[in-house]
Amino acid sequence: MRGVASVAVLRAGLVAGLLAGLVAGCAPDGPKFMASDVTGTTFARDFQLTDHNGKARTLADFRGNVVVLFFGYTQCPDVCPTTLAELAETMKRLGPDADRVRVLFVTVDPDRDTAELLSKYVPAFDPRFLGLFGDAAATERTAKEFKVIYQKQPGSTPGAYTVDHSAGTFVFDPQGRIRLYVSYGQGPDVFAHDIAELLRTAKS
Repeated sequence: MRGVASVAVLRAGLVAGLLAGLVAGCAPDGPKFMASDVTGTTFARDFQLTDHNGKARTLADFRGNVVVLFFGYTQCPDVCPTTLAELAETMKRLGPDADRVRVLFVTVDPDRDTAELLSKYVPAFDPRFLGLFGDAAATERTAKEFKVIYQKQPGSTPGAYTVDHSAGTFVFDPQGRIRLYVSYGQGPDVFAHDIAELLRTAKS
């Protein structure tokens, strides 16, 4: 993906740095996160999209679970499959607790990423993973709500374009509140640790 390594990842790092400055202070006995704690921010509040099974979805549908949400596209050669593979490994590390986690992949390429394509691509990493899509307007609206940047880059033919996009991952607690921003490349150790913390504190 031309530009992702040098543009999208850099942007993600800058966003993570900005978000870290917005962190709401946690109580001393609260969860100890490894990723950026963005509790209390006023964006990434909700979405209205369709899943790869054709069902309309909002964040409320997943209440009671930790929700991990990532933006990408199926023809992404590096960032997207790497992140999805890390999340698949995370689910393995969580063991039985993985059943209380929902991983959502939101496409930024609605022209090519049909429900059928998403239904084959996303669950290939883990059968519990769900692909989400919308039309161009819904995609733009959702990206704006999550402060995600995405832009087509021309390819050798009109249909061979790539999409530069922000590469971080958003994590919500079981009450549906945005809690974490995980920068690209932090890996399954960070995901597993922080998700376990959210599940632990939800029980207490």
